[in-house]
Amino acid sequence: MKWNEVIGQEEVADRLKAMVCSGRMPHALMLCGNTGHGALALAMALASALLCQNSNGRKKAATTTSLGMFGEEEDSNSAASQCGDPCGVCPQCAMLKQWHHPDLHFSFPTVKLPSMSTEHKPVSDDFISNWNELINREGPYISLEQWMEQMGATTQQAIITAGESDALTRKTAIKSSQGGYKVGIIWLAELMNESSANKFLKTLEEPSDDTIFILVVERPELLLKTIRSRVQRIDIPRISQEALQAALTEQQGIDSSMALKIARAAEGNWNNAVEMLKPESEQKMFLDLFIMIMRQAYTSDVRGMKKWSDTVAAFGREQQKRMLQYFMRMVREAFISNFKEPALSYMTVEEEEFIKKFGQFVNEINIIEINELLELALRDISQNTYQKVVFFDTALHLTVLIQRNKRAIKK
Repeated sequence: MKWNEVIGQEEVADRLKAMVCSGRMPHALMLCGNTGHGALALAMALASALLCQNSNGRKKAATTTSLGMFGEEEDSNSAASQCGDPCGVCPQCAMLKQWHHPDLHFSFPTVKLPSMSTEHKPVSDDFISNWNELINREGPYISLEQWMEQMGATTQQAIITAGESDALTRKTAIKSSQGGYKVGIIWLAELMNESSANKFLKTLEEPSDDTIFILVVERPELLLKTIRSRVQRIDIPRISQEALQAALTEQQGIDSSMALKIARAAEGNWNNAVEMLKPESEQKMFLDLFIMIMRQAYTSDVRGMKKWSDTVAAFGREQQKRMLQYFMRMVREAFISNFKEPALSYMTVEEEEFIKKFGQFVNEINIIEINELLELALRDISQNTYQKVVFFDTALHLTVLIQRNKRAIKK
C-alpha cells in the first residue's frame, strides 16, 4: 500500500516517512484516532514502506552512509524523492498486495464462536482468512462492526486474548524470513484483556531485533499506562473536509456539490462518508429512529415509546452505543439550527428536513438536560444495564423535557 492511497493525513504520512528514511524507527508506535480517520491505512502504508526491498525502510543495514559538509550522515541508497515510498513492484510489494507477507503479522479482536471447543482461546490466526477477505474487499477503512459481521459474531464482546499475545511474541521472536524488518500491526489494541496486555507489555520491554510494533488505537486511555509509556504516540486527526470531498468525487464518482455536503456531515470520517452513500445505511436507520422517538415524545405516545424501546433493545450493544452517539449529534445540530448559521450545520439533506421543523424544541431550556440524559443512557448501556429499561426510561424522561419546552414555546 502506498502513502498516496491514504485519504488526507499528509502531515502524519510525511512524519512516518521521515522515520523510515532515517533508519531510526522506534520499536513501537501507537497511532491514535477513529477507525474512519485512517490510522489502520497509515499503519499498513508504514508496514509496506518498512518491508519493501527498494525502500530505505526495509533494512537500515543495507543503507550506505557518507558524511555531509557539516559532518551529518547522508543516505546514498536512493533518491530523496523515493525515500520511504514502497516501490509496488518488488517481490515484497507483490506479497503485500494481498497482505500475505511472512514478516507482517496482524493481531485483532476476536470472539469465541459456538463451533470452537470450550478449552480453545481464540487467536487472530483463527480468523486470518476472514481478515484478509475484508481488507482486500473494503480496504483499510473498516470498523469494528464490519469486522464483527465478517467473523460471524452476534452479541459477543470482541477482545484480544492472552493467547494472541503469546502467538505474536512467538512470531516476532523468529528471524525475519525476508532478511528485513518484522512488523506487527495490532488493530484496536485497547481491546486486549488484562492478561493479554500484561503479556504484551513483557514483549515490549524485551523486543526482538528488527521488530516494529504498530498499535492502532481508538481509545488509548483504555490501554495499560505502562504500555502507553513504552510506545511513541502519534495522534491521527480528522480528515480535512477538502480531502474527503476530493476522495468522494474521485473514488465514489459523485458530483462536487454533493461530495461537499457529505464531507461536511461526515465530520472528518471516511467511514461515515461512505455509509451515507448507502441506500439503506445504518445512519439512515438511526435518523428514522431519532425522528420516531422525538415525535412520540412530542405527542406523549407512551405505547409508541414502549414499542420503540423494545425495537432498539434488540440491537447489539455496540450498535446501541452508536445510535445514542448519533442521537447526541442530532440534538446538538437541532440546538445549533436555532442560530440560523448554515456554516455551522453538518447535516445531510434528510437530517436538515427534519431539524428545520424540530429544532425549535431543543434550545437553552433543555439542551443540557437532554444531552446529559443521552450520556447517562450511553454509560448504562456500556455497563451492561438491562437495555429495555434503559431505553424506555430515556424515552419517558425525554418526553418530560420536550413537553416542558413545548409549553414554554406556546406561551
